[in-house]
Amino acid sequence: MNHVDGSLRQEGAHTVLSEEDLQSGLRHSGYLAGADLVTTVWLAERLQRPVLVEGDAGVGKTSLAQALARMLGAPLVRLQCFEGLDMAQAAYEWNYSRQLMRIRLDERHGKVRETDVFHPDYLLERPLLRAIRSEARCVLLIDEIDRADEPFEAFLLEVLSEYQITVPEWGTLRALQVPLVILTSNGSRELSDALRRRCLYHWLDYPDFAREVAIAQFSVPEADLRLVSEAVQLVQRLRREDLHKPPGIAESLDWIRALHGMGFRTLPEDMDRLLRTLSCLLKTREDRFAVDSHRLRSLHERTR
Repeated sequence: MNHVDGSLRQEGAHTVLSEEDLQSGLRHSGYLAGADLVTTVWLAERLQRPVLVEGDAGVGKTSLAQALARMLGAPLVRLQCFEGLDMAQAAYEWNYSRQLMRIRLDERHGKVRETDVFHPDYLLERPLLRAIRSEARCVLLIDEIDRADEPFEAFLLEVLSEYQITVPEWGTLRALQVPLVILTSNGSRELSDALRRRCLYHWLDYPDFAREVAIAQFSVPEADLRLVSEAVQLVQRLRREDLHKPPGIAESLDWIRALHGMGFRTLPEDMDRLLRTLSCLLKTREDRFAVDSHRLRSLHERTR
């Protein structure tokens, strides 16, 4: 496991950091976290509890788990949720074709043993079981849990509360190393109280102007500060417009990289040229046509 500023220490099976070390470690991993988010993650580490991070798309929820994995030098195990997700896709399933071949082979020798049929070689591990059985502590990212169905939430409760999964053919498998669990939600549906009770909670909002400028300077250090400031101001004004999908932080950084790559040190006065770069920010047909050169000029003038 990697050390952050030489200040990590082991307590049991876990690495314990101060809040300052955690914030510094995330920064070194490319993630500028606010003090409230740092405290929530730090408490989750101390209490061995999952963290439920809610917020609009593009505010950096998934990036948090990725940065934590980089900081800790830990494997990142990701479960991408979707409608219809079930246990076989999320936890495990048996390789039925290989099991059937084993049964037929054993029948030829006059013996069929259940222990042979349900041998570990025939178990297909999915993300949840992979995290539970990992010998090295990992970061488990359960991404967009709000896209999954309520029955899946009920199955997930055992994993989140006891860090274990029950495989009927084997019994209960408990985590070899308790993973650091990050759940993300875009708020597309209300999550159950039972799920929320098992997690520490954090609402992750878009950063304010100063923090987004700091994020952009950290991520695109080659860009001129004036360009960064003007671009962030315009992006933040765009987010207050009536858009179908407001630009997230990743889109903001892409735009600044593009503008810098085109040789700009400030936002250009040529609205037609600036408008052509909005493919980095606006990702739907409705939003693209809602922001014309006149509207863009109005937003641009307010950044000066």
